[in-house]
Amino acid sequence: MSELITAALVDLDLSAETKQDAARSLAVRMVTEGRVTDLDGFLADVAAREAQMPTGLDGGIGIPHCRSEHVAEPTLAFGRSGPGIDFGAADGPADLVFLIAAPTGADDDHLTILSALARRLMDPQFTEALRAERDPGAAAALIRGEDAEPAGSVSQAPASKDPAPEASTPGTAAGNAAAADGTPVDGAAPDNAAPSAEPFRIVAVTSCPTGIAHTYMAAESLAAAARAEGVVLDVETQGSAGFERLDPALIAAADAVVWAHDVEVRDKARFDGKPIVDTGVKAGINRPAELIAEARRKAERGENTVLATGTAAHQDGGATTGGDHAHFGVRLRTYLMSGVSYMVPFVAAGGLLIALSFAIGGYEIAGAKSVADHFVWGEAAGWAALLNQIGTAAFAFLVPVLAGYIAYGMADRPALVPGFVGGAIALTVNAGFLGGLVAGLLAGAVVMAIQRVKVHPTLRGIMPVLVIPLIASAVVGFLMFIVVGKPIASLQRALTDGLNGLSGSNAIILGIVLGLMMCFDMGGPLNKVAYAFAVGGLADPTPGSLKVMAAVMAAGMVPPLAMALATTVRGGLFSRTERENGRAAWVLGASFISEGAIPFAAADPLRVIPSVMAGGAVTGALSMAFGCTLRAPHGGIFVVPLIGNPFLYLLAIAAGTTVATLLVVLLKSMGRNTEAAAPAPEAPKISVAA
Repeated sequence: MSELITAALVDLDLSAETKQDAARSLAVRMVTEGRVTDLDGFLADVAAREAQMPTGLDGGIGIPHCRSEHVAEPTLAFGRSGPGIDFGAADGPADLVFLIAAPTGADDDHLTILSALARRLMDPQFTEALRAERDPGAAAALIRGEDAEPAGSVSQAPASKDPAPEASTPGTAAGNAAAADGTPVDGAAPDNAAPSAEPFRIVAVTSCPTGIAHTYMAAESLAAAARAEGVVLDVETQGSAGFERLDPALIAAADAVVWAHDVEVRDKARFDGKPIVDTGVKAGINRPAELIAEARRKAERGENTVLATGTAAHQDGGATTGGDHAHFGVRLRTYLMSGVSYMVPFVAAGGLLIALSFAIGGYEIAGAKSVADHFVWGEAAGWAALLNQIGTAAFAFLVPVLAGYIAYGMADRPALVPGFVGGAIALTVNAGFLGGLVAGLLAGAVVMAIQRVKVHPTLRGIMPVLVIPLIASAVVGFLMFIVVGKPIASLQRALTDGLNGLSGSNAIILGIVLGLMMCFDMGGPLNKVAYAFAVGGLADPTPGSLKVMAAVMAAGMVPPLAMALATTVRGGLFSRTERENGRAAWVLGASFISEGAIPFAAADPLRVIPSVMAGGAVTGALSMAFGCTLRAPHGGIFVVPLIGNPFLYLLAIAAGTTVATLLVVLLKSMGRNTEAAAPAPEAPKISVAA
């Protein structure tokens, strides 16, 4: 097993000016050392992670990182920049840059080392030692932990491998790095606390999308703040090195809970009834003392939280109480996206199977007899019928899965059963996709209401597995059958008839709106709303809904294709990194992966986003005007044979891509001419690259 970092992976004079160039410079070292197999593919994964949330931290630290199939073994590269590089931290640029590369499915030993480094970065003496070091080999050794740690360090990485963590905090897992990381144990208070005082106890959960760096840095930061405040803290780090749940006794004894997370906290019901501070992982890193103080205040006021929220992803780091203080629109979007994200795989599998069946056997194959009774191995029609009926079976789950996981996003596992039941009833009363949305929201709301009822401790064990599903299913079933089902079914029919009746200017206007939504945030919430609207129509396909699906996919292909074309025809307007990303964007765009344009939009949003929105609007309008249809929810150009009016469909995509390309080239050229009037350090670099 190679060393995580060597002298060859250290650059003490990093000359990069942007975070993209910094990542590339350090990644080249990884490629040279055989740690990364595909430079462009790896950098695309780094950029995708960076697009989720900036990786800059207070204190002049940047930690770009990702999991990637292009990484041969877990690796760390370090660069030190004199002027600093902007990684999005609130306090300014980063002069210490750590590029962390983890392969998909990396072994726990290496990932534990990476997590230990993440925790050490919270030690100011460690970072100052790196700033003063002049020898790459010595810097690599310091990062590996081979030199003695600076005095007073809050990091004790070896503790995460202690074979007997029970000696520090009873019941805390060895894999739970922060809990065994020097927090006060067995009720021990620091020197400045009264010996007889009962310490305030907090349990915390930290997590981030990648689970490599922020997870453990937040845990270490909270642990250090807890020691300073005389608080006993146990942390469950739900990271890539694995995690082991907090002992139920620790949770029961805790006075408050802190969640610093950007992905769903696993098994949230364990913390039900506790005062909870719910915030993003960056707040755990940057403002740990404030979170602990907020936890104290909530405990003193008796603000016990009934768990009824979805994933917190507060990039601004604002704390909430179980998400209750978040804007209602933000929480509603989170709930709906939870359902849509679980529904999409059913749509993709079922839709493609049905589309393939039509390509093989024609549209009349939908009326074929059951293949369980009539199947001939040697006939194409038999195979077409088989594919159609498998796809139809998958589609039957769309609305129940949508409703079930909307409810799950609101109130966790106890809401799954009433959500699925409500979704199934929505199909029974012909309320369709809209009925599934309402059923999921109703189920989540009903479960949240039941969870607010205080019950005797002896009943708590059966509440989530028996009482809540039973009562909530009955209530949701009554509401869907008797109260709201039929009105929603009428609204669904009106919407379907409206889509079927769209023609002329009305259809074009809808295509423009959908195109703008698909290209505004390229895989973000608005994009997902438009996509969910289109996918919902496939649950009960009509000519109008098939046109909507076609327009949505066509518009979503425009942003990456336009950036790929722009970097090809006018490469001098783009950085070397962007030109390389442009080559990958051809494939991403052709595959209907709008996120391929995110690196370009992040680097130059005022020019890129309006340009691709204009192109998407053109494509959406033309697709609707041409009457193109699509029965598959995904696939890009690879499902063109399954598209109605395929040549006109490709023409619509080409037209929108051309418009977006012309606009972005024009806007960038204008900006370049403006910058040429003043000294611009980037100009010579761009000129040479051209």
